[in-house]
Amino acid sequence: MNLPALRGHNAALVLDLLRAAGSEGISRLELAERTGLTPQAVSKITARLRAEGLAAEAGRRASTGGKPRTVLRLVPEAGHAVGLHLDRDELTAVLTDLTGAVVAERRTPLAFGAGADAVVGAAAQEVRELVAALGAGAGPVSGAGVALPGPLDHTSGVLHRVTGFPDWDGFGLRDALAGRLGLPVVVDKDTNAAALGLALAGTADSFAYLHLGTGLGAGLVLGGAVHRGARTGAGEFGHQVLQLDGPPCECGDRGCVEALCLAAVARGDLAEAARVLGTAAGNLAGLLDIDRVLLGGRTVFAAEDLFVREVGAVVAARVRRGGGGVEVPVSLAAGGERGVAEGAAQLVLAPLFGRATVAFPVRRNEQKIG
Repeated sequence: MNLPALRGHNAALVLDLLRAAGSEGISRLELAERTGLTPQAVSKITARLRAEGLAAEAGRRASTGGKPRTVLRLVPEAGHAVGLHLDRDELTAVLTDLTGAVVAERRTPLAFGAGADAVVGAAAQEVRELVAALGAGAGPVSGAGVALPGPLDHTSGVLHRVTGFPDWDGFGLRDALAGRLGLPVVVDKDTNAAALGLALAGTADSFAYLHLGTGLGAGLVLGGAVHRGARTGAGEFGHQVLQLDGPPCECGDRGCVEALCLAAVARGDLAEAARVLGTAAGNLAGLLDIDRVLLGGRTVFAAEDLFVREVGAVVAARVRRGGGGVEVPVSLAAGGERGVAEGAAQLVLAPLFGRATVAFPVRRNEQKIG
């Protein structure tokens, strides 16, 4: 048995319960009951968490017998994470505390086609500016999560042929940015990052997050976990073909959902874009039998009611024809336009609380960012 790993797992369980308890806190007895750990083990873990500044007393609670119980809470400001959303034309950066609450945000234009050096440099600069705003005495930054268009290999942080930007194929973004920052970095697709954030918020057990902005993609959550596929390529939703011999897509195929949607957006026909998106979403709902569909991305947020109404109508018709008899709701994703960046921060935070997503390389506990 790997005792250090076990201690880390048990501490993560306790931390997750402290986070869920919020400012009201939770007693050691309740922690033991909910984790299945012995009271002695919980006492040792909480003592260590308090010594590390991650937990603190939140007062006392009346007991059914004996003396009042001391309750503990997570200290949100004891640690931080950076979330970066690298879109094709814009960079959004957030700094969150341990609960995932945003404490600082930056947004700047980005030319994704300018090349790796320029993009990595811009991303590193935004992280430096965010961390500088923390000031002395603030809890350390655990790492940076980076979300951007796919396809990519999230386990190695290496990009593949990003649609429209083939020069990025094979670039090790994770290691390049980690070298600039002196921080652990984890990389994933923008849609997966957003889906992770929504899953951790308890949105649903199985859902699809559809992101329509400068491109179109999907994040899939099946059985409560982000589904990336055996080769991390799941969710390339925009490149399913709806129209044989249709307009060319930058992926090299024709008649893709992304090409049809973006063409409709370009000519100002958002209702048609929504109907196309709804058709593809209906295919997905029929194929995977998901519980709900969530919509995000700047194009959706620019016409929220229209997209929810039109996509919802097409999906509902498809579900009725399928005879399932169970509604698949369509709604806006929480978080707005910074939802992807917030999800990127969760790529760093989730493992700290036992919500495994992807491990980043272990580095010294340093905060160079220089």
